[in-house]
Amino acid sequence: MKKRALIVMTAFMVSGAIPALAQEPSKQEQAICNISAKNCLGEAEAIQKRVKKMQTEMKKGTRTYSAEDVQKLEQKLKEAQELLDKIEGKPARK
Repeated sequence: MKKRALIVMTAFMVSGAIPALAQEPSKQEQAICNISAKNCLGEAEAIQKRVKKMQTEMKKGTRTYSAEDVQKLEQKLKEAQELLDKIEGKPARK
């Protein structure tokens, strides 16, 4: 008898909690989510432009830059690409 009462009480408590978990997000939560998505998209676009610019500069190679400068550009390009991959949710490159 006690087991049945415990089972019924547990089922009753769980059924009451499920609608609370399935609620629609509020307008404020939706606005925050939209703003975050737009900021993330804008940041990704800015990083993509930066990557393209660095790739263009690297194509100039040692004609324009010293070997040390080319290495610095390569490192910055790698860091920017890793950041872009992280924002886009891509796996890390090796």
